[in-house]
Amino acid sequence: MTVDVLARPTRADRQARAAVAVLFLTNGALFANLLPRYPQIKADLGIGNAAYGLAVAAFPTGAIAAGLAAGVLVRRLGSARVAVAGTLLTGAGALAAGLADSVAAFAAALFLAGAMDAITDVAQNAHGLRVQRRYGRSIINSLHAIWSVGAVTGGAMAAGAIALDLSRGQHLLVSGVLFGIAACVALRYCLPGPDTEPAAQEDDTPGRDAPHDRNGTAPRRTAYVLAALVLIATAGTLVEDAGNSWAALYLSDSLRASATLAASGFIALVGAQFVGRLIGDRLVDRFGQRQVARAGGLIAAAGMGLALAVPTVPGTVLGFAAAGFGVATLVPAAMHEADELPGLKPGSGLTIVSWLMRLGFLLSPPVVGLVADEAGLRAGLLVVPLAGLLVLLLAGVLQPRRT
Repeated sequence: MTVDVLARPTRADRQARAAVAVLFLTNGALFANLLPRYPQIKADLGIGNAAYGLAVAAFPTGAIAAGLAAGVLVRRLGSARVAVAGTLLTGAGALAAGLADSVAAFAAALFLAGAMDAITDVAQNAHGLRVQRRYGRSIINSLHAIWSVGAVTGGAMAAGAIALDLSRGQHLLVSGVLFGIAACVALRYCLPGPDTEPAAQEDDTPGRDAPHDRNGTAPRRTAYVLAALVLIATAGTLVEDAGNSWAALYLSDSLRASATLAASGFIALVGAQFVGRLIGDRLVDRFGQRQVARAGGLIAAAGMGLALAVPTVPGTVLGFAAAGFGVATLVPAAMHEADELPGLKPGSGLTIVSWLMRLGFLLSPPVVGLVADEAGLRAGLLVVPLAGLLVLLLAGVLQPRRT
């Protein structure tokens, strides 16, 4: 087994880490500034629920349509430049959505914002993983935690703008300019040069194959690992979406919780996920991606499974918290492993995982909804413990602890 020597980061490395953290924060904050404005936009446009639902679906549709282009752009232009350009265009899309005077214009703006958000997501993760290789230890989970801080910041900014009675145009212009300037300043301190260094080195780590062999088994192994990583990342997004879309509804309708208590399910999930990402890098460095993912899958499956088996309001809130904590490191882990798969061009594995993961985000709400219509929302939420069990089965493709 190879021996990893922890690198001592230089000043340039530390500056690059701070810069890519700013990119994660701006990415989380930009769209979060628009989300609280949705009810006003729906009312001003005078559209029904069906038209509104189709218009809002333009965001993930744009992300899926453009997502596969991210790898090519990163290789040609560099991950930092692509992330900053995508940030500026995401802000422009959010502003256009806020100013839209028709359903078609609203959907088109969301399509643009979703497409640029997907490209930014791949590029900032590619640059974050490039900085991580310079550090010689895990830092990617902390970057995702900062994205969560950005999302909370953006939501708070929107709430403040609404309280101050700022128009959507004024509010979203300020947001776009502020975070656009921050991203442009961050670009100056990102790592220079192209993103063309080898993504993975041949080693004798158990469970990892060399890039090529005579029988062609390594390419098949790479395809299998990539498929497993997509499923692991999708499992993490399924749990996140359960909190986003269904936690409050389940607590209020099925368990008769008050509106205030019903909101605590989502808060518990995202709060625990944030904590899990804050400590995730230390856990990964100490125990390895594989063991952390297995433990997380077990926590999510057991915590939410018990909450569904014995439905109470406090138990369900704790169950959502366990689920959020359990899946905290899954998406960063899958992205990291995909970015280092042998036999792929730089950025290709990361792009594929990110693209298919967003497809899971698009499909999971209607699937849960169909199950809920037939057997109740309690049955639909079984997707959470099942996702945890799926991670337990597939975590073997992740890296073990290195000595």
